[in-house]
Amino acid sequence: MTIITLIGYRGSGKSSVAVPLAEKLGFAWIDADDEIERVAGKSIAAIFAEEGEDYFRQIEREVMRSLRGREKLIIAAGGGAILNTETRGEVQSAGPVIWLRASVEALTQRVSQDDSTTSRRPALTTLKGAEEIQHLLSQREPVYEECATITIETDSKTVSEIVDEIMTVLDSSS
Repeated sequence: MTIITLIGYRGSGKSSVAVPLAEKLGFAWIDADDEIERVAGKSIAAIFAEEGEDYFRQIEREVMRSLRGREKLIIAAGGGAILNTETRGEVQSAGPVIWLRASVEALTQRVSQDDSTTSRRPALTTLKGAEEIQHLLSQREPVYEECATITIETDSKTVSEIVDEIMTVLDSSS
């Protein structure tokens, strides 16, 4: 197990889970969105506003590719990172891919309560709140499902419970 990639919609808990999971496994961790902002020298919202989504996806692809060669790493991937077919294949070949799955209701609540999500990440459609989440999930869930080797339902679970569940599944599959 070289790299574990956490996937799912924004607000699913990828960044929150990455830290304690990495500690338990003795791995490093990285938030891919933070790395994109570091590489670009600006926020994701600014990238979208100034350069557009295609440019953002290009940087995202380069960042995900650059992380592929690392050892013992947890990657909290951006919600749309695995929409790219090549990225999806590389992530799958690097190690377990864990989909942190949450309901539209849970995601709407989490995103609305996270100021950094709303300030750093742009709306991806003209829809608002739960409508945007539902719309994007209808497109992304089949891709998440295809890519994931492990699916963890996160509604009503603490970060600690999610990490324990991941550890149990990883231990049973090794």
